[in-house]
Amino acid sequence: MIAPHGGRLVERLDFSERKREEAREMPRKEINIDMARDLGNIGHGVFSPLEGYLTREDFENVLEEGRLSNDLPWTIPVVLDVSREEIDKIIEGDEIALFYRDTPIAILNVEEIYPYDKKKYAESVFRTTSIEHPGVANLMKKEDHLVGGKITLLNDPPTMFPKYKLWPKETRILFKEKGWKTVVGFQTRNAPHVGHEYVQKTALTFVDGLFINPLIGKKKKGDFRDEVIISAYEALFRHYYPKNTATLSILETEMRYAGPREAIFHAIIRKNFGCTHFIVGRDHAGVGKFYGPYDAQEIFYEYPDLKITPLFFRSFFYCRKCGSVVNEKICPHGPEHHVNFSGTRIREMLLRGERPPELMMRPEVADAILQYDNPFVE
Repeated sequence: MIAPHGGRLVERLDFSERKREEAREMPRKEINIDMARDLGNIGHGVFSPLEGYLTREDFENVLEEGRLSNDLPWTIPVVLDVSREEIDKIIEGDEIALFYRDTPIAILNVEEIYPYDKKKYAESVFRTTSIEHPGVANLMKKEDHLVGGKITLLNDPPTMFPKYKLWPKETRILFKEKGWKTVVGFQTRNAPHVGHEYVQKTALTFVDGLFINPLIGKKKKGDFRDEVIISAYEALFRHYYPKNTATLSILETEMRYAGPREAIFHAIIRKNFGCTHFIVGRDHAGVGKFYGPYDAQEIFYEYPDLKITPLFFRSFFYCRKCGSVVNEKICPHGPEHHVNFSGTRIREMLLRGERPPELMMRPEVADAILQYDNPFVE
């Protein structure tokens, strides 16, 4: 099986009641659900090789080089911001407890507290400083200092979908039990249309198994709600996927909308889950017009040492003349024959309570979405 990123699967866990009681006696910082989820991802090795929040040297290297200070590929800073008031109560070398709704999620060993340049962060990670970009807008709301150090996970963060929650240690066992030596990962924040299904099944023809791994967490207005994504994929799996070749499991973290950099981040995460291949489609993790349609594919040429194989796909559409789903590489016919899988058009139809045409979305998937009064984030 493919080795985790950095060579070993990180495990920073101590679920003992003694440690949890110790945490209640420590200085504490309140965190939100997205922070709690990422603590779970660190503790269980989803973010291997990270053992905690980035210290200054690693943080600066990630911004400037897209790598950790040891030269290992890493493109998205995983950091904890702290206010000036909190800094006055924290001393480097201390331990602080990170609480979500009165539950101690983790203990942080404070190795370093440091200021950072938000503009540099935005330009490096998002390639823009425009607050029209949701990732930049979120960044600008953060405090002006970061705290770095290793964490120890005390409690798993709560999950909306325990049935589909698997950590890398578990997915690796699952893949082995299924006899999958090669596995392709698929990142998504959308309910599936026919184009998504075609990409997934095309990739599946080259490997043993398909790992569909929807992102569950903070998203921008207009994205599909988490429960809608799960219901839609349940319908797709029930009617259109063999049980022995595909599996569904969630990734709980926030969308950064960092385009190319987030594509690399997503690939690393799926490598840790045990995937040998990773699907990179058009405008992966993009938003608006901030990135070119295939920038997220081009960046992979900068990381020949990533050790997970990217599979690049162009935009697919249905060609009435060909009578099948195709792309511009294999279809010689003009646009008058094409039915595009327009996410905007599909959303508009679903908002009106209409089923998109079967050429665009499976009827069972559409019905699973239409059971919700409003399937989109408001």
